[in-house]
Amino acid sequence: MIPLGNIASAAQVLSAYGSTGALGSTLGSAAAGTANAAGAGAGDFSSMVGNAAEGALQTMRQAEQTTAAGVAGKADVQQVVEALGDAEVTMQTVVAVRDKVLGAYNDIMRMTV
Repeated sequence: MIPLGNIASAAQVLSAYGSTGALGSTLGSAAAGTANAAGAGAGDFSSMVGNAAEGALQTMRQAEQTTAAGVAGKADVQQVVEALGDAEVTMQTVVAVRDKVLGAYNDIMRMTV
């Protein structure tokens, strides 16, 4: 699975609402680590989209490498199944985001000026 720390906006949400409780402290520490690693320009939309695309691409590459290792007999079947599950979820997310972006674009193009 994609760790929650890869989502750049989680740090902003947790800082806005405060991180209380066990779940909040866990999410807060993961999101803060990502926010600190991303640098000062992590707040803009293009950086967020770029980081998400890089994360998706990395997940797909990792799944491909794990699958190749599984075919060669160097990886456990459980690892291959987990990698393929991660790749499937990532691809479904990418397709859903693409569909939303295209729908928004079509809505904008239908607007009268």
